[in-house]
Amino acid sequence: MTDAVERDLQILWDFMRLGMTPGPADVIAAFGCYDEQIPLRAAELWRQGLAPWVVFSGGLGRNTEGVFSSTEAARFAAIAVAAGLPERVILREYRSSNSAENLLLTRALLEKKGVPARHILAVHKPYMERRLLAAAAVYWPESRFTVTSPQVTVAEHIRAAQAAGMTERGVIETVVGDIQRMELYAQKGWQKPVDIPPAVRAAFERLRDAGYTAQLVKA
Repeated sequence: MTDAVERDLQILWDFMRLGMTPGPADVIAAFGCYDEQIPLRAAELWRQGLAPWVVFSGGLGRNTEGVFSSTEAARFAAIAVAAGLPERVILREYRSSNSAENLLLTRALLEKKGVPARHILAVHKPYMERRLLAAAAVYWPESRFTVTSPQVTVAEHIRAAQAAGMTERGVIETVVGDIQRMELYAQKGWQKPVDIPPAVRAAFERLRDAGYTAQLVKA
């Protein structure tokens, strides 16, 4: 990664992270993807006594199909159990393949199990915080969301992603794709509109023009 790419990636990363402070909630919802630090963060939050339940959501999605040999929810739950999270507090949702399904199917699972969900402490990738909150406003508007993520730097996230089967380029392309989705999905009504600052838009355009386009939604 060149210095210019690193600077632009940091701009996108800083915009997408919200820095919300986790607090007591009804349930911790860890959403699936390639980032295996997410279940560790969920287990950490449970140990802090912030919620009685942890739900792991995810089948296989655009970055894990063909990479993971099991569903994201199963993989994340196993990592969390190995880190000391009791099996008795875990719920699993195995079918979702995107963020909207993560939210809708997790909500349906909690309703079926009779688990209160007035306040959700959601855990996702650092650069998914803002997009997840915007999507929750559409797909789960009756609940209050606090969104958090593994407390890592860009470099630490990339190293962990590589250990899980991603490439450095793949991470950058995914971040670029998620910036595009912030605007595109709002236009489709799939998430709440969010203003994208000029500096963030310029960094996105530079990375797009540099060829980091594999995760962009094709017109």
